[in-house]
Amino acid sequence: MSELQELPDDPGAVKLPDADGRVPVRIDVNGRARTLRVRTTQTLLDALREQLRLQGARSGCGVGMCGACTVLLDGRAASGCLTLAAVCDGTDVRTVEGLEDPSGELSRVQEAFLRHRAFQCSYCTPGFVLALEALLAVDPSPDEAAIREAFSGHICRCGSYSRIMAAALEVAGATDRREQA
Repeated sequence: MSELQELPDDPGAVKLPDADGRVPVRIDVNGRARTLRVRTTQTLLDALREQLRLQGARSGCGVGMCGACTVLLDGRAASGCLTLAAVCDGTDVRTVEGLEDPSGELSRVQEAFLRHRAFQCSYCTPGFVLALEALLAVDPSPDEAAIREAFSGHICRCGSYSRIMAAALEVAGATDRREQA
Protein backbone atom coordinates (compact mmCIF):
# COMPACT_ATOMS: atom_id res chain seq x y z
CA MET A 1 0.00 0.00 0.00
CA SER A 2 1.49 3.33 -1.01
CA GLU A 3 1.64 6.25 1.35
CA LEU A 4 -0.47 9.31 0.81
CA GLN A 5 1.26 11.94 -1.30
CA GLU A 6 0.63 15.33 0.24
CA LEU A 7 2.45 18.63 0.28
CA PRO A 8 2.72 19.47 3.99
CA ASP A 9 1.25 22.69 5.41
CA ASP A 10 -0.07 23.87 2.04
CA PRO A 11 -3.88 23.98 2.22
CA GLY A 12 -4.09 24.63 -1.52
CA ALA A 13 -1.98 21.61 -2.41
CA VAL A 14 -3.61 18.86 -4.41
CA LYS A 15 -3.98 15.74 -2.34
CA LEU A 16 -3.75 12.48 -4.18
CA PRO A 17 -5.80 9.56 -2.89
CA ASP A 18 -3.99 6.75 -1.15
CA ALA A 19 -4.30 3.12 -2.26
CA ASP A 20 -7.72 2.91 -0.56
CA GLY A 21 -8.95 5.93 -2.53
CA ARG A 22 -8.98 8.23 0.51
CA VAL A 23 -7.60 11.70 1.15
CA PRO A 24 -6.98 13.46 4.47
CA VAL A 25 -9.30 16.32 5.33
CA ARG A 26 -8.65 18.71 8.20
CA ILE A 27 -11.86 20.26 9.49
CA ASP A 28 -12.98 21.91 12.69
CA VAL A 29 -16.09 20.02 13.82
CA ASN A 30 -18.10 21.57 16.62
CA GLY A 31 -15.06 23.47 17.83
CA ARG A 32 -12.66 20.54 17.71
CA ALA A 33 -9.93 20.11 15.09
CA ARG A 34 -10.27 16.78 13.34
CA THR A 35 -8.43 14.99 10.54
CA LEU A 36 -10.50 12.48 8.62
CA ARG A 37 -9.57 10.13 5.82
CA VAL A 38 -12.44 10.29 3.34
CA ARG A 39 -13.22 8.78 -0.02
CA THR A 40 -13.17 11.40 -2.75
CA THR A 41 -16.84 10.61 -3.43
CA GLN A 42 -17.95 10.56 0.23
CA THR A 43 -20.44 13.18 1.36
CA LEU A 44 -19.89 15.33 4.40
CA LEU A 45 -23.08 13.84 5.85
CA ASP A 46 -21.69 10.30 5.60
CA ALA A 47 -18.31 11.32 7.05
CA LEU A 48 -19.97 13.01 10.03
CA ARG A 49 -22.31 10.10 10.71
CA GLU A 50 -19.96 7.19 9.95
CA GLN A 51 -16.59 8.44 11.18
CA LEU A 52 -17.52 10.90 13.93
CA ARG A 53 -20.80 9.26 15.00
CA LEU A 54 -22.63 12.61 14.89
CA GLN A 55 -26.21 11.56 14.22
CA GLY A 56 -28.01 14.95 14.30
CA ALA A 57 -27.71 15.54 10.56
CA ARG A 58 -29.84 12.92 8.84
CA SER A 59 -30.29 11.47 5.41
CA GLY A 60 -33.71 12.32 4.07
CA CYS A 61 -34.14 12.81 0.35
CA GLY A 62 -30.47 12.53 -0.67
CA VAL A 63 -30.80 15.39 -3.17
CA GLY A 64 -30.69 18.49 -0.94
CA MET A 65 -34.42 19.19 -0.99
CA CYS A 66 -35.65 18.25 2.51
CA GLY A 67 -33.16 19.91 4.87
CA ALA A 68 -32.69 16.91 7.17
CA CYS A 69 -28.95 16.84 6.43
CA THR A 70 -28.33 20.53 7.16
CA VAL A 71 -25.05 21.51 8.80
CA LEU A 72 -23.35 24.86 9.19
CA LEU A 73 -20.34 25.11 6.90
CA ASP A 74 -18.28 28.17 7.81
CA GLY A 75 -21.43 29.54 9.43
CA ARG A 76 -23.73 29.06 6.45
CA ALA A 77 -26.43 26.42 6.16
CA ALA A 78 -25.37 23.67 3.76
CA SER A 79 -26.77 20.33 2.64
CA GLY A 80 -24.46 17.67 4.01
CA CYS A 81 -25.79 15.15 1.49
CA LEU A 82 -24.61 17.32 -1.44
CA THR A 83 -21.30 18.49 -0.01
CA LEU A 84 -18.28 16.31 -0.66
CA ALA A 85 -16.22 15.82 2.48
CA ALA A 86 -13.00 16.03 0.45
CA VAL A 87 -13.66 19.68 -0.43
CA CYS A 88 -14.21 20.65 3.22
CA ASP A 89 -10.51 20.78 4.05
CA GLY A 90 -9.87 23.81 6.26
CA THR A 91 -13.52 24.52 6.98
CA ASP A 92 -15.53 24.95 10.15
CA VAL A 93 -18.42 22.49 10.44
CA ARG A 94 -21.09 22.81 13.08
CA THR A 95 -23.79 20.22 13.66
CA VAL A 96 -26.76 20.42 16.00
CA GLU A 97 -24.64 18.56 18.57
CA GLY A 98 -22.26 21.54 18.60
CA LEU A 99 -24.83 24.19 19.50
CA GLU A 100 -24.70 23.61 23.25
CA ASP A 101 -22.27 25.74 25.19
CA PRO A 102 -19.50 23.99 27.17
CA SER A 103 -21.68 23.82 30.29
CA GLY A 104 -24.38 21.94 28.36
CA GLU A 105 -26.80 24.85 28.00
CA LEU A 106 -28.87 24.71 24.84
CA SER A 107 -28.80 27.56 22.33
CA ARG A 108 -31.64 30.05 22.44
CA VAL A 109 -33.01 28.53 19.22
CA GLN A 110 -33.05 25.06 20.76
CA GLU A 111 -34.72 26.45 23.89
CA ALA A 112 -37.43 28.14 21.80
CA PHE A 113 -38.06 24.92 19.87
CA LEU A 114 -38.55 23.13 23.19
CA ARG A 115 -40.84 25.83 24.60
CA HIS A 116 -43.04 25.75 21.49
CA ARG A 117 -42.84 21.95 21.08
CA ALA A 118 -41.67 22.70 17.54
CA PHE A 119 -41.14 19.06 16.68
CA GLN A 120 -43.06 15.86 16.57
CA CYS A 121 -40.93 12.97 15.37
CA SER A 122 -37.93 15.37 15.47
CA TYR A 123 -36.34 14.00 12.29
CA CYS A 124 -36.33 17.44 10.62
CA THR A 125 -35.72 19.49 13.76
CA PRO A 126 -31.90 19.75 13.58
CA GLY A 127 -32.11 21.10 10.03
CA PHE A 128 -34.65 23.77 10.97
CA VAL A 129 -32.62 24.72 14.06
CA LEU A 130 -29.40 25.09 12.07
CA ALA A 131 -31.11 27.02 9.27
CA LEU A 132 -32.42 29.50 11.85
CA GLU A 133 -29.02 29.71 13.58
CA ALA A 134 -27.41 30.57 10.21
CA LEU A 135 -30.03 33.22 9.48
CA LEU A 136 -29.67 34.82 12.93
CA ALA A 137 -25.90 35.01 12.46
CA VAL A 138 -26.38 37.38 9.51
CA ASP A 139 -29.69 38.99 10.55
CA PRO A 140 -30.32 39.05 14.32
CA SER A 141 -33.90 40.31 13.84
CA PRO A 142 -35.27 38.71 10.67
CA ASP A 143 -38.88 39.21 9.73
CA GLU A 144 -41.27 36.39 8.95
CA ALA A 145 -40.50 36.53 5.20
CA ALA A 146 -36.77 36.08 5.85
CA ILE A 147 -37.46 33.16 8.19
CA ARG A 148 -39.70 31.52 5.62
CA GLU A 149 -36.97 31.97 2.99
CA ALA A 150 -34.38 30.37 5.32
CA PHE A 151 -36.77 27.45 5.87
CA SER A 152 -37.70 27.09 2.20
CA GLY A 153 -35.51 24.03 1.67
CA HIS A 154 -36.83 22.20 4.72
CA ILE A 155 -39.68 19.74 4.99
CA CYS A 156 -41.47 18.66 8.15
CA ARG A 157 -43.34 15.46 7.38
CA CYS A 158 -45.30 15.71 10.64
CA GLY A 159 -46.68 19.16 9.88
CA SER A 160 -45.23 21.06 12.83
CA TYR A 161 -44.77 24.19 10.72
CA SER A 162 -46.90 26.50 12.89
CA ARG A 163 -44.92 25.57 16.01
CA ILE A 164 -41.61 25.83 14.15
CA MET A 165 -42.55 29.32 12.93
CA ALA A 166 -43.72 30.36 16.41
CA ALA A 167 -40.36 29.33 17.87
CA ALA A 168 -38.45 31.07 15.08
CA LEU A 169 -40.46 34.27 15.41
CA GLU A 170 -39.90 34.30 19.17
CA VAL A 171 -36.14 33.99 18.82
CA ALA A 172 -36.08 36.61 16.08
CA GLY A 173 -38.13 38.97 18.20
CA ALA A 174 -40.58 39.11 15.32
CA THR A 175 -43.62 38.01 17.32
CA ASP A 176 -44.31 41.59 18.34
CA ARG A 177 -44.02 42.81 14.73
CA ARG A 178 -46.30 40.01 13.54
CA GLU A 179 -48.98 40.81 16.13
CA GLN A 180 -48.85 44.52 15.21
CA ALA A 181 -49.41 43.85 11.50
